[in-house]
Amino acid sequence: MTAAAESSIVAAGLARRYGKTVALRDVSFEARAGAVTALLGPNGAGKSTVVRILSTLLRADTGTALVGGYDVARDPEGVRAVIGLTGQSQAVDGKLSGPENLAMFGRLHRLAWPVVRQRSAWLLDLFDLAGAGKRAVKTYSGGMRRKLDLAVSLMAEPRILFLDEPTTGLDLVSRRALWDVIRGLIGRGTTVLLTTQYLDEADALADSVVFIDAGSVVATGTPAELKARAGQAQFDLTAATDADVARLTGALGATGALGALAVVTDEARRVVRVTVQGSGQAGLTELNAITAAAMQAGVSIERFALREPDLDDVYVHLTGRARAAAVPVDAA
Repeated sequence: MTAAAESSIVAAGLARRYGKTVALRDVSFEARAGAVTALLGPNGAGKSTVVRILSTLLRADTGTALVGGYDVARDPEGVRAVIGLTGQSQAVDGKLSGPENLAMFGRLHRLAWPVVRQRSAWLLDLFDLAGAGKRAVKTYSGGMRRKLDLAVSLMAEPRILFLDEPTTGLDLVSRRALWDVIRGLIGRGTTVLLTTQYLDEADALADSVVFIDAGSVVATGTPAELKARAGQAQFDLTAATDADVARLTGALGATGALGALAVVTDEARRVVRVTVQGSGQAGLTELNAITAAAMQAGVSIERFALREPDLDDVYVHLTGRARAAAVPVDAA
């Protein structure tokens, strides 16, 4: 079987403009069948535009895409028959109850009533929504509404599921509960294309990652492969004051004994992050040079940490800037 045959999604040269603004330029990637592919990047990078094109909600200006073997431009009906979509905005009807929403979506998919009843019961139990009974969805908490959004996208048991920031606004407990649901879907053979603000989420779920920045693909690979590109380790130094941040950044940027250090400053959190390129004795020599430069500059350090790289570090490595943290809220 060829690599293309093993892929549920194949995008080739996708481009899209909104007036003079270039949203996508030559975006190409593949998503393997029965796996999670995470589409990551800064706000405005073009992730949601890719999802909208692949789910037939938007046409690309140029390029082609196959979803489940169907061409999104030539056979959108074929695509819609095999996909489910949970977008950033809620698709459920607030005046109806959870079971009524599921029944409505089941009938829209032309499912027989016995199938609708069976799947509704299963989904309500899966997402811990059965206890809500016949309450109108408008009385649900934000977390419950988000769970129902995901539930209705699964009503037709799609082969391919698009999840566009599905856990935004959920507390950590609810997020991890949804992670378990997604893992269960993968176990049943579903293909998932995921966009998310939470890089720990992508790290926990994704089999492969596609990084997009300014409308272009800048890197692809498994989480482990991409983290390896970000360096051997990350040395985070938290400065005591804003003035200390400036002095520390300058001191480390001027450290040339070991060559140029990869230094990224997060001024909001007063953190200066240095990529340690060496390992073993070489890495220890780098750490000594970093701490010596900080001491010579008279910088006051509140704390420091040496850790293995994560996808946040990949983000910094690829974009050259710190990422604005996505903060969950208690919406459960």
